[in-house]
Amino acid sequence: MSKVIYDLCGAKGNWSKDYSENGYDVRIITLPEYDVRLLCPPDEDVYGILAAPPCTLLAGSGARWWKKAGLSALFEALAIVDACLRMVAICHPKFWCLENPVGRLIHYLGKPKMYFNPCDYGDPYTKKTCLWGDFNIPKKNPVEPIEGSKIHLYSPSKNRSVLRSITPPGFAKAFFEVNK
Repeated sequence: MSKVIYDLCGAKGNWSKDYSENGYDVRIITLPEYDVRLLCPPDEDVYGILAAPPCTLLAGSGARWWKKAGLSALFEALAIVDACLRMVAICHPKFWCLENPVGRLIHYLGKPKMYFNPCDYGDPYTKKTCLWGDFNIPKKNPVEPIEGSKIHLYSPSKNRSVLRSITPPGFAKAFFEVNK
């Protein structure tokens, strides 16, 4: 029986891709098909949890929309974070990690275990990201961020938030290598 990995709010599964390609049983729990807030405790053991809750109302880069979105939107965003952490508490996985760009979560979760930029792991751009959890810290493979902060250059579109949320492949691979 293969090891179960929950990829919570995992979109297309970029973070869990290396697990899937190496025989793990990856379960992507993401909107619109599956809402992590409605996830019931599993019957089987969960080996690892990767959580990437939507950052639109949590990341500092979206601060200009916070007031207009209002407190109910913040409560909704925090409810998703809470649901991810509830699965961690219920499942007691061997490792778990919750990621989000620098922003509001530090006020609710405390100081992250680590920060990284994609260029720390071989992808030549910046996007400072926080990681909370119980996991092995991946070994860095730094490169020059020749693409700068390309995330801010994406044109407004219905796919913009999806493009901005893609886990950098260099980081995903490095994380997998030390959290198998």
